[in-house]
Amino acid sequence: MPSSMVSANVAAVDPGALRQAFGTFVTGVTVITTHDAEGNPRGMTANSFTSVSLDPPLLLVCVGKSAASYTSFASTEHFAVNLLHEGQVDVSGTFASKSPDKFHTVNHDKVHTGAPILTDSLTWFDCTVDQRIEAGDHLVLIGQVRAFGTSPKLPLCFCRGRYANIQDPLPASWLDSHKMIIGYLIEAGDAILFRADGAGGWTLPVAGKRKGFIDAGQSALSIELESTFLYSVFDVDDTDPGYLIYRAQLDPLQGHVELPDTLRFFPLDELPIEQMPVNELRSVVRRYARERKNQQFGIYTGSAESGRVEMIENATPQHAALAHEFL
Repeated sequence: MPSSMVSANVAAVDPGALRQAFGTFVTGVTVITTHDAEGNPRGMTANSFTSVSLDPPLLLVCVGKSAASYTSFASTEHFAVNLLHEGQVDVSGTFASKSPDKFHTVNHDKVHTGAPILTDSLTWFDCTVDQRIEAGDHLVLIGQVRAFGTSPKLPLCFCRGRYANIQDPLPASWLDSHKMIIGYLIEAGDAILFRADGAGGWTLPVAGKRKGFIDAGQSALSIELESTFLYSVFDVDDTDPGYLIYRAQLDPLQGHVELPDTLRFFPLDELPIEQMPVNELRSVVRRYARERKNQQFGIYTGSAESGRVEMIENATPQHAALAHEFL
């Protein structure tokens, strides 16, 4: 019998050798999270994870019955799977430990089910429990994905009992999502610039043919590129283009500008949100108005159905001094 073959007698299998053999399969590293019966967040590092189905959207994780959080996962109705990126070795170590306060050093939030989402992770999946299957010394937890989010960071990998990294760059097609439309949230004082959509509604102004200019019909309105930063990224569906939405301000060096009839500043408390034809853009503007009021801004990345918001430090608007130039 060839040396590579192993006896079919399960009792004869050396668990240590089997663990090493399993360990040659390169995996990602995840932190699975939920809440215990008292509502406290619980989490653990795991690499037994796989996708199961797209329709319905299912995934699975395996939870060891000896894990400190086993009881929580065995009884929960929701959980999240957070895939870690290459800069999160410390996060993996924390959630693999017996630390009583694993969530103290990580940013986390709630999205759909209430399960803790690690907002800085590579990818996250927010799930409700679809099935629980007893399998030897593990519980197989099958979850139905209710929301998810991802990023272009490189994944943290694990192989042969140690962390590993991949060097492959992000595929060029990853963000080439249907020729993304570039739109702008342009503020002056307590008002936001909107563009007539030609059908009786309003939408956000979009980039013109020349870099640094917005589409203003016969007029040429330039924006100040130095103060522009990304605010929201999302796909609408499989056929329509997605959007890259930037916060921006009109270039003060162009002096006083007479706005064409197609462009108009609306005060924050009179925004024509219900007259915007794209649902996702309505959500963007609502969030911006709320964050503008609180002077705390974030960036949204995701799809039309789900995504995540990460807060931006020291991102307060600098447009008030320009109000008299453009209103």
